[in-house]
Amino acid sequence: MEKGNFRRHRRLRRSDSMRSLVRETYLHKEDLIYPIFAVEEDNVKREIASMPGVYHYSLDRLNEEVREVVDLGIQSIMMFGVPDHKDAVGSEAYCDTGIVQRAIKQIKEEFPDLTVIADTCLCQYTDHGHCGVIEDGYVQNDQSLDLLTQTAVSQAKAGADMIAPSNMMDGFVSAIRKGLDEAGFVDVPIMSYAVKFSSAFYGPFRDAAHSTPQFGDRKTYQMDPANRLEAIREAESDIEEGADFLMVKPALAYLDIIRELKDRFPLPMVAYNVSGEYAMIKAASQNGWLNEEEVVLEKLTSMKRAGADLIITYFAKDAARMLNQ
Repeated sequence: MEKGNFRRHRRLRRSDSMRSLVRETYLHKEDLIYPIFAVEEDNVKREIASMPGVYHYSLDRLNEEVREVVDLGIQSIMMFGVPDHKDAVGSEAYCDTGIVQRAIKQIKEEFPDLTVIADTCLCQYTDHGHCGVIEDGYVQNDQSLDLLTQTAVSQAKAGADMIAPSNMMDGFVSAIRKGLDEAGFVDVPIMSYAVKFSSAFYGPFRDAAHSTPQFGDRKTYQMDPANRLEAIREAESDIEEGADFLMVKPALAYLDIIRELKDRFPLPMVAYNVSGEYAMIKAASQNGWLNEEEVVLEKLTSMKRAGADLIITYFAKDAARMLNQ
């Protein structure tokens, strides 16, 4: 081949300024949603063993964490609760004085401009650890919808800016939308966990939320990781039922699904960078095997490049600090 008879792509990589000039994908602090865990205790800031740097907070310590989040420029959080009392129907999930409801109300009083998203599920609140009502060892779909709707309405009453149902029951968006509208919350959007796979990457979260199933698994309602077309059907159903956002969970092993849904549907796309993805990087960086800062930014940028508009991530505070630099 004659010299010069080829394209010189490296011309656009010669310097930092040149690379910045042609960069296609950007990660911003406003893209990040930070998950927070509230517990029913006093004076608690307790690190979650399998998620270094992530903590349980009692309500009297909770606003310390939220203040740090706000000061870093993060505009959205997702609220999870770990109740003291659990029962077969997860009654603390839809109790107006439940841990999440009190946490949301407290946060909105001090930080009214912060977007507070409520995770809407039953698994943290049931004594069996499943996301709905159990009969004969099976999660009952329609009975569970009633309780999930009550939970969403209770969270909206507490001041949640957005409801994020994560249960993967059939028809959950339709049921919750109807319940919110009838209760007067027509302006509260739904961020649907539209495509939630039955993944091995959730282990550390189950430690954090004390939500490990006491029998069986969640494969009868969460999706088979091998399925792509089913993900499209699930997302399409949620749009028809009134979802305002679509989420794919987990993110890193399902970037192809994020890209395909983004190409097909006009709704804002959310990627959930889950606990196992977080823990792997933390463990590798603590062992000196990876440069944490570089890997985190590369990973989050890959989610944006795949089509995610927003990213729920336990790295949100770390990423915001990096971006602030």
